[in-house]
Amino acid sequence: MSRKRPNQQTENPLSKIKLSRAIYPIIIGLGVVGYMFYREFDPSVFTYISMAKWSFLWFFVALILMAFRDIGYIVRLLVLAEGQLTLKQAFRVVMLWEFTSAITPSAIGGTSVAILYVNKEGISVGRSSAIVMATSLLDELYFLLMFPLLLLFVKTDILFGVSLTDEVAFANELFTFALVGYLLKLLYVIVLSYGLFFNPRGLKWLMLMVFKLPILRRWKHGANDAGTEIIENSREFKVKPFGFWFKSFLATAFSWTSRYWVVNALLLAFFTVSDHFVIFARQLVMWIMMLVSPTPGGSGFAEFVFTRFLGEFIPVEPAILGTVAIAMALIWRLATYYPYLVIGAIMFPRWIKSKFGNEEN
Repeated sequence: MSRKRPNQQTENPLSKIKLSRAIYPIIIGLGVVGYMFYREFDPSVFTYISMAKWSFLWFFVALILMAFRDIGYIVRLLVLAEGQLTLKQAFRVVMLWEFTSAITPSAIGGTSVAILYVNKEGISVGRSSAIVMATSLLDELYFLLMFPLLLLFVKTDILFGVSLTDEVAFANELFTFALVGYLLKLLYVIVLSYGLFFNPRGLKWLMLMVFKLPILRRWKHGANDAGTEIIENSREFKVKPFGFWFKSFLATAFSWTSRYWVVNALLLAFFTVSDHFVIFARQLVMWIMMLVSPTPGGSGFAEFVFTRFLGEFIPVEPAILGTVAIAMALIWRLATYYPYLVIGAIMFPRWIKSKFGNEEN
Protein backbone atom coordinates (compact mmCIF):
# COMPACT_ATOMS: atom_id res chain seq x y z
CA MET A 1 0.00 0.00 0.00
CA SER A 2 1.48 3.33 -1.01
CA ARG A 3 1.82 6.04 1.59
CA LYS A 4 0.03 9.33 1.07
CA ARG A 5 2.47 12.12 0.36
CA PRO A 6 2.26 14.94 2.90
CA ASN A 7 1.00 18.28 1.74
CA GLN A 8 3.94 20.43 0.72
CA GLN A 9 2.39 23.55 2.16
CA THR A 10 2.24 21.84 5.55
CA GLU A 11 5.90 20.83 5.46
CA ASN A 12 7.32 24.09 4.19
CA PRO A 13 7.46 26.71 6.99
CA LEU A 14 7.94 29.45 4.41
CA SER A 15 4.47 28.77 3.05
CA LYS A 16 3.08 30.87 5.91
CA ILE A 17 5.22 33.88 5.01
CA LYS A 18 3.30 36.16 2.67
CA LEU A 19 4.55 39.37 1.09
CA SER A 20 1.26 40.95 2.10
CA ARG A 21 2.43 40.76 5.70
CA ALA A 22 5.09 43.36 4.94
CA ILE A 23 2.34 45.98 4.81
CA TYR A 24 1.27 45.36 8.43
CA PRO A 25 4.40 46.72 10.17
CA ILE A 26 4.35 49.71 7.82
CA ILE A 27 0.73 50.46 8.72
CA ILE A 28 1.34 49.95 12.43
CA GLY A 29 4.52 52.03 12.53
CA LEU A 30 3.18 54.90 10.46
CA GLY A 31 -0.14 54.72 12.29
CA VAL A 32 1.52 55.18 15.68
CA VAL A 33 3.70 58.00 14.33
CA GLY A 34 0.66 59.64 12.74
CA TYR A 35 -1.32 59.42 15.98
CA MET A 36 1.54 60.94 17.99
CA PHE A 37 1.90 63.69 15.39
CA TYR A 38 -1.84 64.36 15.62
CA ARG A 39 -1.62 64.82 19.38
CA GLU A 40 1.54 66.93 19.47
CA PHE A 41 1.97 68.51 16.04
CA ASP A 42 3.41 72.02 15.98
CA PRO A 43 4.19 73.64 12.58
CA SER A 44 7.15 75.48 14.07
CA VAL A 45 8.99 72.16 14.45
CA PHE A 46 10.23 72.41 10.87
CA THR A 47 12.36 75.41 11.81
CA TYR A 48 14.38 73.10 14.02
CA ILE A 49 14.67 70.17 11.60
CA SER A 50 16.52 71.64 8.66
CA MET A 51 19.47 70.56 6.54
CA ALA A 52 22.76 72.07 7.72
CA LYS A 53 26.15 72.07 6.00
CA TRP A 54 27.21 68.75 7.51
CA SER A 55 23.81 67.05 7.34
CA PHE A 56 24.54 65.00 4.23
CA LEU A 57 27.84 63.85 5.70
CA TRP A 58 26.16 62.51 8.83
CA PHE A 59 23.42 60.88 6.75
CA PHE A 60 26.17 59.14 4.80
CA VAL A 61 27.83 58.06 8.06
CA ALA A 62 24.50 56.60 9.23
CA LEU A 63 24.19 54.59 6.01
CA ILE A 64 27.80 53.39 6.35
CA LEU A 65 27.09 52.24 9.89
CA MET A 66 24.06 50.29 8.68
CA ALA A 67 26.26 48.72 6.00
CA PHE A 68 28.81 47.81 8.69
CA ARG A 69 25.99 46.21 10.63
CA ASP A 70 25.12 43.92 7.72
CA ILE A 71 28.80 43.27 6.93
CA GLY A 72 29.29 42.05 10.50
CA TYR A 73 26.38 39.63 10.12
CA ILE A 74 27.70 38.38 6.78
CA VAL A 75 31.23 37.86 8.14
CA ARG A 76 29.85 35.96 11.11
CA LEU A 77 27.81 33.72 8.83
CA LEU A 78 30.87 33.01 6.68
CA VAL A 79 32.93 32.13 9.77
CA LEU A 80 30.24 29.81 11.14
CA ALA A 81 29.73 28.15 7.75
CA GLU A 82 33.49 27.49 7.42
CA GLY A 83 33.66 27.89 3.65
CA GLN A 84 30.34 26.27 2.82
CA LEU A 85 28.74 29.58 1.84
CA THR A 86 29.89 32.13 -0.71
CA LEU A 87 29.76 35.87 -0.05
CA LYS A 88 26.70 36.18 -2.29
CA GLN A 89 24.89 33.37 -0.50
CA ALA A 90 25.69 34.85 2.92
CA PHE A 91 24.37 38.25 1.81
CA ARG A 92 21.18 36.63 0.53
CA VAL A 93 20.59 34.71 3.77
CA VAL A 94 21.14 37.84 5.90
CA MET A 95 18.74 39.95 3.84
CA LEU A 96 16.03 37.27 3.85
CA TRP A 97 16.55 36.73 7.55
CA GLU A 98 16.17 40.45 8.25
CA PHE A 99 13.05 40.58 6.10
CA THR A 100 11.47 37.75 8.04
CA SER A 101 12.40 39.44 11.33
CA ALA A 102 10.80 42.66 10.08
CA ILE A 103 7.41 41.04 9.45
CA THR A 104 7.24 38.86 12.57
CA PRO A 105 6.92 39.86 16.26
CA SER A 106 10.23 40.80 17.88
CA ALA A 107 9.98 37.90 20.33
CA ILE A 108 9.88 35.46 17.39
CA GLY A 109 12.12 37.10 14.80
CA GLY A 110 13.36 35.33 11.69
CA THR A 111 15.25 32.58 13.49
CA SER A 112 12.40 30.09 13.12
CA VAL A 113 12.83 29.95 9.33
CA ALA A 114 16.50 30.93 9.10
CA ILE A 115 17.47 27.25 9.23
CA LEU A 116 15.64 26.73 5.96
CA TYR A 117 17.29 29.78 4.38
CA VAL A 118 20.73 28.37 5.20
CA ASN A 119 19.77 24.82 4.27
CA LYS A 120 18.48 25.82 0.83
CA GLU A 121 21.86 27.42 0.08
CA GLY A 122 23.40 23.94 0.09
CA ILE A 123 24.16 23.16 3.76
CA SER A 124 22.74 20.11 5.53
CA VAL A 125 19.81 20.52 7.94
CA GLY A 126 21.85 19.55 11.00
CA ARG A 127 24.66 21.94 10.07
CA SER A 128 22.17 24.71 9.25
CA SER A 129 20.54 24.25 12.66
CA ALA A 130 23.94 24.51 14.32
CA ILE A 131 24.77 27.74 12.46
CA VAL A 132 21.46 29.41 13.26
CA MET A 133 21.57 28.39 16.92
CA ALA A 134 25.12 29.75 17.14
CA THR A 135 24.10 33.12 15.71
CA SER A 136 21.20 33.34 18.14
CA LEU A 137 23.44 32.44 21.07
CA LEU A 138 26.07 35.03 20.07
CA ASP A 139 23.45 37.78 19.66
CA GLU A 140 22.00 37.18 23.10
CA LEU A 141 25.48 36.88 24.63
CA TYR A 142 26.36 40.35 23.31
CA PHE A 143 23.32 41.83 25.05
CA LEU A 144 23.94 39.94 28.28
CA LEU A 145 27.56 41.12 28.47
CA MET A 146 27.06 44.70 27.32
CA PHE A 147 24.13 45.55 29.59
CA PRO A 148 25.93 45.07 32.94
CA LEU A 149 29.08 46.68 31.49
CA LEU A 150 27.10 49.78 30.57
CA LEU A 151 25.65 49.91 34.08
CA LEU A 152 29.21 50.24 35.38
CA PHE A 153 29.76 53.42 33.34
CA VAL A 154 26.27 54.92 33.16
CA LYS A 155 24.33 55.55 36.35
CA THR A 156 20.96 53.87 36.51
CA ASP A 157 19.17 57.15 37.18
CA ILE A 158 20.57 58.45 33.88
CA LEU A 159 19.91 55.24 31.99
CA PHE A 160 16.33 54.76 33.17
CA GLY A 161 15.43 58.21 34.44
CA VAL A 162 15.06 57.02 38.07
CA SER A 163 17.40 55.61 40.69
CA LEU A 164 17.32 51.92 41.59
CA THR A 165 17.57 52.94 45.24
CA ASP A 166 14.09 54.40 44.88
CA GLU A 167 11.19 51.96 45.05
CA VAL A 168 9.54 53.86 42.19
CA ALA A 169 12.22 52.45 39.88
CA PHE A 170 10.48 49.09 39.79
CA ALA A 171 7.23 50.77 38.77
CA ASN A 172 8.89 52.61 35.91
CA GLU A 173 7.60 51.05 32.68
CA LEU A 174 10.91 51.46 30.81
CA PHE A 175 12.86 49.70 33.54
CA THR A 176 10.24 46.96 33.69
CA PHE A 177 10.41 46.32 29.95
CA ALA A 178 14.23 46.24 30.05
CA LEU A 179 14.26 43.89 33.04
CA VAL A 180 11.75 41.48 31.50
CA GLY A 181 13.63 41.48 28.19
CA TYR A 182 16.99 40.90 29.88
CA LEU A 183 15.66 38.04 32.01
CA LEU A 184 14.13 36.38 28.94
CA LYS A 185 17.45 36.63 27.13
CA LEU A 186 19.32 35.29 30.16
CA LEU A 187 16.96 32.33 30.49
CA TYR A 188 17.24 31.58 26.79
CA VAL A 189 21.06 31.64 26.87
CA ILE A 190 21.22 29.44 29.98
CA VAL A 191 18.88 26.81 28.54
CA LEU A 192 20.48 26.83 25.09
CA SER A 193 24.05 26.74 26.47
CA TYR A 194 23.18 23.88 28.80
CA GLY A 195 21.57 21.91 26.02
CA LEU A 196 24.28 22.54 23.44
CA PHE A 197 27.46 22.20 25.49
CA PHE A 198 26.71 20.10 28.57
CA ASN A 199 23.71 17.81 28.43
CA PRO A 200 21.86 17.77 25.10
CA ARG A 201 20.13 14.45 25.82
CA GLY A 202 18.97 15.74 29.19
CA LEU A 203 17.52 18.84 27.58
CA LYS A 204 15.74 16.71 25.00
CA TRP A 205 14.28 14.54 27.78
CA LEU A 206 13.10 17.65 29.66
CA MET A 207 11.48 19.01 26.50
CA LEU A 208 9.63 15.74 25.91
CA MET A 209 8.39 15.71 29.51
CA VAL A 210 7.06 19.26 29.17
CA PHE A 211 5.37 18.49 25.86
CA LYS A 212 3.51 15.55 27.40
CA LEU A 213 1.26 18.07 29.12
CA PRO A 214 -2.26 17.99 27.61
CA ILE A 215 -2.10 21.58 26.43
CA LEU A 216 1.20 20.95 24.59
CA ARG A 217 0.77 17.32 23.52
CA ARG A 218 -0.11 18.19 19.92
CA TRP A 219 3.45 19.51 19.41
CA LYS A 220 5.33 16.59 21.00
CA HIS A 221 6.61 15.28 17.65
CA GLY A 222 8.08 18.68 16.83
CA ALA A 223 9.69 18.77 20.28
CA ASN A 224 11.26 15.37 19.62
CA ASP A 225 12.71 16.59 16.31
CA ALA A 226 14.02 19.75 17.99
CA GLY A 227 15.66 17.66 20.70
CA THR A 228 17.37 15.50 18.09
CA GLU A 229 18.69 18.65 16.40
CA ILE A 230 20.08 19.89 19.71
CA ILE A 231 22.04 16.65 20.13
CA GLU A 232 23.44 16.96 16.60
CA ASN A 233 24.33 20.62 17.17
CA SER A 234 26.10 19.75 20.41
CA ARG A 235 28.47 17.46 18.52
CA GLU A 236 29.19 20.32 16.09
CA PHE A 237 29.97 22.89 18.78
CA LYS A 238 32.04 20.85 21.21
CA VAL A 239 34.88 20.39 18.72
CA LYS A 240 35.19 24.06 17.75
CA PRO A 241 38.39 25.86 18.86
CA PHE A 242 38.40 29.11 20.83
CA GLY A 243 39.43 31.11 17.76
CA PHE A 244 36.28 30.03 15.96
CA TRP A 245 34.05 31.46 18.69
CA PHE A 246 36.23 34.55 19.20
CA LYS A 247 36.00 35.58 15.54
CA SER A 248 32.27 34.90 15.48
CA PHE A 249 31.69 37.02 18.58
CA LEU A 250 33.87 39.86 17.26
CA ALA A 251 31.75 39.97 14.10
CA THR A 252 28.61 39.96 16.26
CA ALA A 253 29.87 42.81 18.44
CA PHE A 254 30.95 44.82 15.37
CA SER A 255 27.51 44.40 13.84
CA TRP A 256 25.43 45.40 16.85
CA THR A 257 27.75 48.23 17.91
CA SER A 258 27.58 49.73 14.41
CA ARG A 259 23.80 49.58 14.54
CA TYR A 260 23.62 51.47 17.81
CA TRP A 261 25.73 54.38 16.55
CA VAL A 262 23.25 55.05 13.73
CA VAL A 263 21.02 57.16 15.97
CA ASN A 264 23.99 59.29 17.03
CA ALA A 265 24.83 60.01 13.39
CA LEU A 266 21.20 60.88 12.55
CA LEU A 267 20.94 63.27 15.48
CA LEU A 268 24.19 64.98 14.46
CA ALA A 269 22.70 65.57 11.01
CA PHE A 270 20.30 68.09 12.57
CA PHE A 271 21.53 69.07 16.02
CA THR A 272 24.57 69.56 18.22
CA VAL A 273 24.45 66.54 20.49
CA SER A 274 26.44 65.56 23.57
CA ASP A 275 26.29 62.47 25.79
CA HIS A 276 26.88 60.12 22.87
CA PHE A 277 27.81 57.21 25.13
CA VAL A 278 24.56 57.57 27.10
CA ILE A 279 22.59 57.58 23.82
CA PHE A 280 24.42 54.40 22.79
CA ALA A 281 23.64 52.79 26.16
CA ARG A 282 19.97 53.67 25.98
CA GLN A 283 19.69 52.14 22.53
CA LEU A 284 20.91 48.81 23.85
CA VAL A 285 18.25 48.99 26.55
CA MET A 286 15.68 49.88 23.87
CA TRP A 287 16.46 46.73 21.90
CA ILE A 288 16.13 44.63 25.04
CA MET A 289 12.72 46.18 25.69
CA MET A 290 11.66 45.57 22.08
CA LEU A 291 11.98 41.84 22.72
CA VAL A 292 8.61 41.89 24.47
CA SER A 293 6.88 43.78 21.65
CA PRO A 294 4.02 41.74 20.08
CA THR A 295 4.01 43.75 16.84
CA PRO A 296 5.93 42.80 13.65
CA GLY A 297 9.50 44.07 13.91
CA GLY A 298 8.50 46.10 16.97
CA SER A 299 6.48 48.47 14.77
CA GLY A 300 4.79 51.24 16.71
CA PHE A 301 6.42 50.17 19.96
CA ALA A 302 9.91 51.09 18.67
CA GLU A 303 8.80 54.56 17.60
CA PHE A 304 7.06 55.14 20.93
CA VAL A 305 10.05 54.00 22.99
CA PHE A 306 12.37 56.17 20.88
CA THR A 307 10.42 59.31 21.74
CA ARG A 308 10.32 58.39 25.45
CA PHE A 309 13.88 57.15 25.80
CA LEU A 310 15.93 59.35 23.44
CA GLY A 311 13.80 62.47 23.05
CA GLU A 312 15.51 64.26 25.94
CA PHE A 313 18.81 64.32 24.03
CA ILE A 314 17.32 66.49 21.28
CA PRO A 315 18.29 70.12 22.05
CA VAL A 316 15.03 71.98 21.31
CA GLU A 317 12.50 73.90 23.36
CA PRO A 318 10.38 71.67 25.65
CA ALA A 319 7.18 72.91 24.01
CA ILE A 320 8.03 71.25 20.68
CA LEU A 321 10.26 68.43 21.92
CA GLY A 322 7.51 65.83 21.48
CA THR A 323 6.94 66.64 17.81
CA VAL A 324 10.67 66.77 17.01
CA ALA A 325 11.25 63.44 18.78
CA ILE A 326 8.45 61.82 16.75
CA ALA A 327 9.95 63.12 13.50
CA MET A 328 13.40 61.78 14.46
CA ALA A 329 11.86 58.41 15.38
CA LEU A 330 10.37 58.19 11.90
CA ILE A 331 13.70 59.11 10.27
CA TRP A 332 15.46 56.49 12.41
CA ARG A 333 13.04 53.75 11.35
CA LEU A 334 13.27 54.81 7.70
CA ALA A 335 17.03 54.28 7.90
CA THR A 336 17.18 51.10 9.99
CA TYR A 337 13.97 49.16 9.41
CA TYR A 338 12.00 49.91 6.26
CA PRO A 339 14.90 49.21 3.83
CA TYR A 340 14.80 45.53 4.86
CA LEU A 341 11.10 45.37 4.02
CA VAL A 342 11.82 46.72 0.52
CA ILE A 343 14.89 44.54 -0.11
CA GLY A 344 13.14 41.44 1.23
CA ALA A 345 10.00 42.08 -0.83
CA ILE A 346 12.20 42.09 -3.95
CA MET A 347 14.43 39.13 -3.04
CA PHE A 348 11.95 36.81 -1.32
CA PRO A 349 9.72 35.91 -4.33
CA ARG A 350 12.76 35.29 -6.54
CA TRP A 351 14.44 33.16 -3.90
CA ILE A 352 11.28 31.11 -3.32
CA LYS A 353 10.90 30.55 -7.06
CA SER A 354 14.53 29.46 -7.48
CA LYS A 355 14.53 27.11 -4.46
CA PHE A 356 10.98 25.74 -4.51
CA GLY A 357 9.80 26.37 -8.07
CA ASN A 358 10.32 22.80 -9.27
CA GLU A 359 9.70 21.04 -5.97
CA GLU A 360 6.22 19.81 -6.85
CA ASN A 361 7.66 18.12 -9.92
